[in-house]
This record gives sequence, C-alpha cells and structure tokens, in this order.
Amino acid sequence: QVQLVESGGGLVQPGGSLRLSCAASGSIAYIYAMSWYRQAPGKQRELVAVAGFGSSTNYADSVKGRFTISRDNAKNTVYLQMNSLKPEDTAVYYCNVDLRLAFSTRQGYWGQGTQVTVSS
Repeated sequence: QVQLVESGGGLVQPGGSLRLSCAASGSIAYIYAMSWYRQAPGKQRELVAVAGFGSSTNYADSVKGRFTISRDNAKNTVYLQMNSLKPEDTAVYYCNVDLRLAFSTRQGYWGQGTQVTVSS
C-alpha cells in the first residue's frame, strides 16, 4: 500500500556531491517525519538526518555542515543533498518515512536503499 522509491546514489570522488531523493506513494493520509539512514559494510544502520513536518531538521554530528535534508510535502518526497563527500560516507542509504495511511495506524516504512560510494 506504500511504496518508497529512492534514487540518486552512485560513485563520486572525495569532495564531490550527490543528491538523493525518496518519493512516497500510496493511500497516505499524513506524513510525520522523513529521515535518511545509512549502513556501511560490517556496521549498524545509523541515522543521518531527520526532517519533521515543519522546518525542523536534525543531523548526525558526522554530516553536519556537509549534508542538507529537505522535503517537498506536496510531492511526498524527501531529499538529501550531500556535499564535500568523504570515503567514510560510503554506505547504502535508506529513507524512512513515518506516516499514517488512510484508515490505518501510524507506521514507519523503509525505502529499498541506494548505494553511495566515495572513492578516487
């Protein structure tokens, strides 16, 4: 009933930029928070950035000043602009959308993940 489609990953050199997007579709009544997580090989999934319904945002210390999360509520889409990328940013990036479907309860949904590789 809910589909999250991610795009924008790829291979980039250190210092480069990428923009990820995640579009939610389905019988969505309300979207609460929209977030990005990442998981590097051999590591646990970690929160990268969160965008609340208003203008509130929050970032992991490791990406502050380099990444920017934004959302387009009309399109049910969340973006992650990643600048000054470092090799340690290499991971699979997942979006998570906290939402409520029509006639249903609030629940978090995950995207399929998109690979970001930072390497020269």
